[in-house]
Amino acid sequence: MSGPSGTSGTGNGAGTGTGAGTGAGAEDDAVAAARADRARRPVVAALMLGMGLAAIDGTIVATAVPQIVGDLGGFAVFSWLFSGYLLAVTVTLPVYGKLSDTFGRKPVLVAGIILFLAGSLLCATAWNMAALIAFRVVQGLGGGALQGTVQTIAADLYPLKERPRIQAKLSTVWATSSVAGPALGGLLATYADWRWIFLVNLPIGAVALWLVVRHLHEPARPRPATRPRVDWAGALTVFATGALLLTALVQGGVAWPWLSAPSLTLLGASGALAALTVVIERRAAEPVIPGWVWRRRPIASVNLALGAMGLLMVAPTVFLPTYAQSVLGLGPIAAGLVLSVMTLSWPVAAALSDRVYNRVGFRNTAITGMSAALLVLLAFPLLPFPGAAWQPALLMLLLGAALGLFQLPLIVGVQSTVGWSERGTTTASVLFCRQVGQSLGAALFGAVANATLASRLAGAPMPGLPGDLDGVSRALQSPAALSSAATDYLRRAVATATDHVFVGAAGAAVVALLVLLVMAPRRFPVLDDGARGRPDGT
Repeated sequence: MSGPSGTSGTGNGAGTGTGAGTGAGAEDDAVAAARADRARRPVVAALMLGMGLAAIDGTIVATAVPQIVGDLGGFAVFSWLFSGYLLAVTVTLPVYGKLSDTFGRKPVLVAGIILFLAGSLLCATAWNMAALIAFRVVQGLGGGALQGTVQTIAADLYPLKERPRIQAKLSTVWATSSVAGPALGGLLATYADWRWIFLVNLPIGAVALWLVVRHLHEPARPRPATRPRVDWAGALTVFATGALLLTALVQGGVAWPWLSAPSLTLLGASGALAALTVVIERRAAEPVIPGWVWRRRPIASVNLALGAMGLLMVAPTVFLPTYAQSVLGLGPIAAGLVLSVMTLSWPVAAALSDRVYNRVGFRNTAITGMSAALLVLLAFPLLPFPGAAWQPALLMLLLGAALGLFQLPLIVGVQSTVGWSERGTTTASVLFCRQVGQSLGAALFGAVANATLASRLAGAPMPGLPGDLDGVSRALQSPAALSSAATDYLRRAVATATDHVFVGAAGAAVVALLVLLVMAPRRFPVLDDGARGRPDGT
């Protein structure tokens, strides 16, 4: 039987005989499959709870910022509540991936959950903004273990044929948690206290921890001839390089100008550390980021393609809500709903993607999905001004389906090309590149939007208009203070800026397509499921 990559698969598990023997073998296989599925359910529940914690924590704080600032102060640095968490998650992904391959998934996931819960408890006890930011970093250190290890265990638990099902479940949890986060944060901050935003993690995380400890059993592996060595020097330089680079990308153009001393210093230092990291990793016996991650075409191409996807995702997730409120005149909840429809079609397309890649392969399925996403992104600038809310909502519905068809086949495909001992590192490298792409996209498209607004407002027929996207958004929230002509001019300027961002996102989609066409192999070298050795949850 031929798998999606065209290489030899494991067959369907049925015997080749006839008569009663064949029937008995098929029945035994069905009983064994049902028993394995029941044994996996508690572990799957733990993975979904862990994924929900990591997903919701990235958004739940957003709507509670006014209450947090009112209680603790620190308005000038509150953005680090998000940046600090994002930095910690991103830069620890490669480290946790290597640790899970070296010492097993279970100890890394258990440590990640404990660290995340400790950070949550500390956040709830924060006495000022500096303490809260520091404790959010602790949360992020645990969140990095949750994100990477959950995805890796999901691939360990299920053979290739069944993997889309668990990935679709995780995608649904991620999408639902991301959308529900702001609403839950607002409710808790308004009717309880903002500290409950972090305390609600404790019972959920405790259940996930118990399920993992009780029900996740990894397969016995042969004891290595020598004691595993951890590349602490490589881990430190990877962490420092990522931290400096992401700080430059997140804060550049916001806290300081791009060509200022802080930006240039951070970018230069991150470049120097990146060079040092390469030297250290080449000499390390067990490098955190081994060279084969970039030497193998399937992994390198998926890393770059998903990095481009992370970049283009900034257009809908960051700029569409501003467009919906400033141009369409929607309230925050309605603006969120325009974006949230993307989370409805994404997991559905992901769940059905196996029907496509089983026929045409991982690469061609991903090319189809990204080609559709490119058309959607190019359609956005063609929307009428000001238009109706259903128009961008329809585009987001189509975009979610396209990206679901793009992302999941690549993740499933690249995880299926490696054995157990390399899957954690591979999965972490993919997620790391996607996260870096998002950070790069936020910096790049923020600069595009502000440059467009500056150009439009420089020639404004009326004086006194704000000069950046944040200022324009705040001005449009109080339209009574503006003349009708000024309001219309600002809305058109925001619409033009958003159009330019979506054109830039279309450029990122083109990059992803070129990577797949030029670098990705036509057929992924999928390994036999039976040869990989995976935990059965029993």
